[in-house]
Amino acid sequence: MRAAEEPQKNAMMLGVGLDGKDGHKRVTKGDNFCLVGGSEETHEAMTETAIKVNEKLARKGKHLSEVSREEFADLLREASGK
Repeated sequence: MRAAEEPQKNAMMLGVGLDGKDGHKRVTKGDNFCLVGGSEETHEAMTETAIKVNEKLARKGKHLSEVSREEFADLLREASGK
């Protein structure tokens, strides 16, 4: 009898911009992220941050589902420059 395998965890970053007033519907999907809405500037900043988080995860050899909330918060702060 085989030991039960742990179910695979999934994780995704979801970004929602609420300052879009120009009528454009912005949606950007990438590896483990989906971004919707926002002004052009906000959407661009969200996209840049999500890509940087993915790059930092890749350098660490980790997947988003493998990091703790605290580690994710640190990665997000570093990626956004805040």
